[in-house]
Amino acid sequence: MKLTIERMAYGPDAIARTPEGKTVFVSGAIAGDVVEARIESETPGYARARTERLLEPSPDRVDAPCPYAGVCGGCPWGALARPAQLAAKEENLRSSLARIGHFSAEDIERLVQPIRSTRDAWGYRNKVELAVERRGNRMVLGMHGTDPSQIIKVDRCPLFERAFPKALKGIAGALSYLANSRDLALERVGVRASRRTRALEVALWTPTGGFPRAHVARVLEDAVHPTSVVRVLTKGDRAARRVVRNELLAGQGSWDEQIGHERMRVSAPSFFQVNTAAAEILIDLVMEALNPGEDDAACDLYCGAGTFTLPLARRSAWVSAVESYGPAVRDLRRNIERAGLDNVEAIGGDAVREFPGDDIDVLVVDPPRAGLAAEAIDLIGGTAARDVAYVSCDPATLARDLERFRRAGVFEPVSITPVDLFPQTFHCETVVHLTRC
Repeated sequence: MKLTIERMAYGPDAIARTPEGKTVFVSGAIAGDVVEARIESETPGYARARTERLLEPSPDRVDAPCPYAGVCGGCPWGALARPAQLAAKEENLRSSLARIGHFSAEDIERLVQPIRSTRDAWGYRNKVELAVERRGNRMVLGMHGTDPSQIIKVDRCPLFERAFPKALKGIAGALSYLANSRDLALERVGVRASRRTRALEVALWTPTGGFPRAHVARVLEDAVHPTSVVRVLTKGDRAARRVVRNELLAGQGSWDEQIGHERMRVSAPSFFQVNTAAAEILIDLVMEALNPGEDDAACDLYCGAGTFTLPLARRSAWVSAVESYGPAVRDLRRNIERAGLDNVEAIGGDAVREFPGDDIDVLVVDPPRAGLAAEAIDLIGGTAARDVAYVSCDPATLARDLERFRRAGVFEPVSITPVDLFPQTFHCETVVHLTRC
């Protein structure tokens, strides 16, 4: 089937339409391409197809610096020019606000601000994860392919921090060498790097049990000179695997990063934005929206290791910071102590069950992809907060939650700003400033 690609989906695929008007999600194509595609599956509402041949390239098609673009799952938009990527991300946000949030075209035009981004389109990721696969007697480390069951062996990743160009090859080589003598039972390998602090951490995710700690640490130190080598011990089935503990093998035992004016330590299991420079845009937007004063009580829900907590505490009288994930809570407390702050209460637990009360002046929420629970929206609405900053990583759940806020009649959005933290992918962060009605 010959198809003209109309636009990018919120996902790795592009969107075309059949002559009859049915939507087709096409893999291996970008907006503006004319392709010959083969239908792989079909429902009454839509079809999925794979590009067989590029007939006419899009004017926005570029040569990606990664030879695995389109094969590896890490840069599905690698062939799309950066300006077109930014425009597509804005359009995906606008579409979600219209379809799911039921915003009018006039409201969307008024609220959505131009997308913010940093200069680096490649080499921006401070973290990558290597998948592990046994092939006979050999252990192979690499990236997940567009087919998640496929492991792509790579020597380098152009998305990864350019200050450490040989790190991935060195780590994969060292671990493959170690695996020749015994099964390390690796589940995955996390690598974090910072051009600002020169910190490089290797995190080995394994089940509990015996492990050649000293031997592994020595070989990795010889190969890449990391500042930290840790083993993250896990337990349980793959679908419900949990972290038991973080075990120091060599070095600091955590990763060190400079973000804004703060120096933070983050343990391997804890979440931290993969694009440090773009995360600083998020901080600026949150602080601009909340404009906390020295007498204000602030709240940071889903606070992680303290990315927003620390700058809030510098400008507020008090911050209640709530986080449910145990390793992140420990990192948060350590970062508060390192920053010399005594006006933060670090609360471990669920955001709804541990909601700190209604005496709040400003509030920031940075929930996971699933967005806010309905109870959380009710609790936020019941506070005295004058302003809320909502940081979202998913436009669909964001649009749903903004409609819930509007239905509650307590907070309304005054600006919605997309931020490109993930060039070469369809993912996009958004910061929404809500103020009391």
